Amino acid sequence: MFRPKASTMPQPTGLTTPPAVAEPTAVTPHAPAPASTAATPARHRPAVQLTPGTVLALVGGGTAFVLVVGAVLVSMLLAVALTAASVAVYAITVRSVIARH
Repeated sequence: MFRPKASTMPQPTGLTTPPAVAEPTAVTPHAPAPASTAATPARHRPAVQLTPGTVLALVGGGTAFVLVVGAVLVSMLLAVALTAASVAVYAITVRSVIARH
């Protein structure tokens, strides 16, 4: 049913130039820079410093995020349950109307 169609690439016309040839270059090593003898050892500091205020802000932000996501999920569950109950009432009503005829 489906057959692949071979693409026809146009051939170059006119004169083409040969590819350039890269010639190797000489590598000259150099002496490494002398190390500084007066270097003081740096103290290790963590990338993120947590103070009591930042910890409290992180905990509060996490709690707020969890509460918001929970409220959204509960409201979606409530909407589904309400829709299911409405469909059930409609089905019972239609069945009773059909049974009377």
